[in-house]
Amino acid sequence: MTTITLITKIKAPVQICFDLSRSIDFHQHTTRQSGERAIGGRTTGLIEEGEFVTWEAIHFAIKQKLTTRIVEMNAPYYFFDRMTQGAFMSMEHSHSFAEADEQTIMSDIFSYEVPFGLAGRLFNIVVLKRYMTDLLNERNQMIKQAAESGEWKKFLKHDQ
Repeated sequence: MTTITLITKIKAPVQICFDLSRSIDFHQHTTRQSGERAIGGRTTGLIEEGEFVTWEAIHFAIKQKLTTRIVEMNAPYYFFDRMTQGAFMSMEHSHSFAEADEQTIMSDIFSYEVPFGLAGRLFNIVVLKRYMTDLLNERNQMIKQAAESGEWKKFLKHDQ
């Protein structure tokens, strides 16, 4: 199993960061480069515990589908999603949010297993782990930028 751990510091309230991270609309906005769109389950708004979303996107010039379910949530500090269908053998993503020094510390732990035996493991070492790390980092930077700039107001309905 491959695990990617990322920490992002955001000068914004924890609720804004938490909600941007689970916003279907914001996710689609931040993944335009791969044409990612929600095609099943929760396809708009904020995903909740027990709900699933099926994403369709193009990665490595191949149209792919991935379904994840939110299996645990403790708003606004934590949610955990797990792949139920998709290209990975398994995939889990833990999202944690903590408040410290007038900022939010957003932690991601993304773990996955690749199929195709030795060829899959080699592809993971040479290409996939870096690709996934870059994808997650880019998305986290977009969450940070939207939360800190007020752009979040286009995607969320908050009083803050």
